[in-house]
Amino acid sequence: QVQLVESGGGLVQAGGSLRLSCAASRIAFSTYAMGWFRQVPGKEREFVAGISWSGGNTYYADSVKGRFTISRDNAKRTVYLQMNSLKPEDTAIYSCAARKMTITTTAVRYDYWGQGTQVTVSS
Repeated sequence: QVQLVESGGGLVQAGGSLRLSCAASRIAFSTYAMGWFRQVPGKEREFVAGISWSGGNTYYADSVKGRFTISRDNAKRTVYLQMNSLKPEDTAIYSCAARKMTITTTAVRYDYWGQGTQVTVSS
């Protein structure tokens, strides 16, 4: 069974940084595009960032562009999300997702999901 396990969430003050990790197992990781999404209770899941299987292509939501960086290490089967200059509106549960094909911002097109990690940014 495919597993995606996120870590690195927590409580941080506005302006601070966090680095999220998503470790994959039982999946041909290097052949999957990866995405990070976030969700606040009562709201739809929101695309944050995506990266191609090779790491050569990345895509970001406008709300995080210039502040967040997605990267991957295929040897470690892990995708990362470096979050800088955090704002209270970045508070959400962050989840990683895997897709066999190209990056997409549409959540339903991803094949596998992690359980998520909470990120809370205080003002």
